[in-house]
Amino acid sequence: MSTTTTVSSPVEAVRLADPYPYYARLVAERPFAWDEGLGVWVAADAAAARAVLGSGALRVRPVAEPVPAGIAGTAAGEVFGELVRMTDGARAARLKQVVAGALARADTAYAASLAGGLTREVLAAGGEVPYEELMFGVPARVVAALCGLTEGAGREAARAIGDFVQCIPAGATEEQYAAASAAATRLRALLAPALTQARATPLGTPAPAAPGTASGSGGAAAACSARPGQLLGELVAAAERDGWARTGPLLSNAVGFLSQTYDATAGLIGNTLVALARGAGGAGTGALVREVVRYDAPIQNTRRFAAEPFTYAGSTVEPGQQVLVLLAAANRDPAVNPDPHALSPGRVNPAVFTFGAAAHHCPGAELATALAGAVVTELRAAGLGTTATPAYRPLANARIPLL
Repeated sequence: MSTTTTVSSPVEAVRLADPYPYYARLVAERPFAWDEGLGVWVAADAAAARAVLGSGALRVRPVAEPVPAGIAGTAAGEVFGELVRMTDGARAARLKQVVAGALARADTAYAASLAGGLTREVLAAGGEVPYEELMFGVPARVVAALCGLTEGAGREAARAIGDFVQCIPAGATEEQYAAASAAATRLRALLAPALTQARATPLGTPAPAAPGTASGSGGAAAACSARPGQLLGELVAAAERDGWARTGPLLSNAVGFLSQTYDATAGLIGNTLVALARGAGGAGTGALVREVVRYDAPIQNTRRFAAEPFTYAGSTVEPGQQVLVLLAAANRDPAVNPDPHALSPGRVNPAVFTFGAAAHHCPGAELATALAGAVVTELRAAGLGTTATPAYRPLANARIPLL
């Protein structure tokens, strides 16, 4: 990839055809520096990213605004305020262990089989390749199935989570906040019975056939009904092991399972297809997807907010200031990844910052990778791909091609 475009900020870089020469300059020349235009500190190289992500002085949300003001007091705000990825503190750390425990036991091979089946069904409809459905809808429907939702409810949840995640960016509009609140209400209504069922049904109990699904019938719909609630079952089991009794936070983080797979998995699918179009076709899909996580990160940056003074490399981030962590730039730091600008499937022990680090490392990384790999595998098997030079969605942190 190459570009001659002048980049004005790290946020603008996310949606360029090739932001990586710009990131490389920051890593080499300004690894940790103040950006006057954005009014934030920028951590670009691997050492700075590790220091920032591992600091107890920095939070995932501003101290004075733990929930975005536009959704405070709404259903979306209630869910947001209980998501382990959006909260700090001892209570959040305990809940994070519960959520991480559930995701660590998630059957990624089973999830991949569901994603493969749904991809084949989508493609069987014929016509123009529906990349939007494959990138966003299929992963969300799989996670919905893992949460115990039937096929119809899973489709509804996949649509609703698209509305809910719009409340997360700082530039969300009033209309997006309203849609997110309505979506949160609906998602909780969809997931509450499944959570109750998961509490009542021990893991490993054979599942009854879904209504209208004959025993032994094929298809992704039948597969989705074969082991309903596997992920919610693991969440309940992890909560019980920890002595966690409150249902509300568990329900919110069930919504979180859906939201965490949404943009990141869509971007990973799309960016892998772009890599294939640019000549990466000799690699196995699994190895390619895992390298694309580093090479062309679907989540390019994240933010931290100073609750206390944070000093690094002779500079001090004062309370109330922000740090923009360039995950994608740190992935390409030659200090931690030799020949970082080469796409090398099978790279041994790469340093990867895409899914965060330290206390807020995303516990759903393996699930996202498995889902992306399954979708791309089916597209490759069908001989389908995309162009090498797409445009990108105008997002501040997620790199998702428009295919």
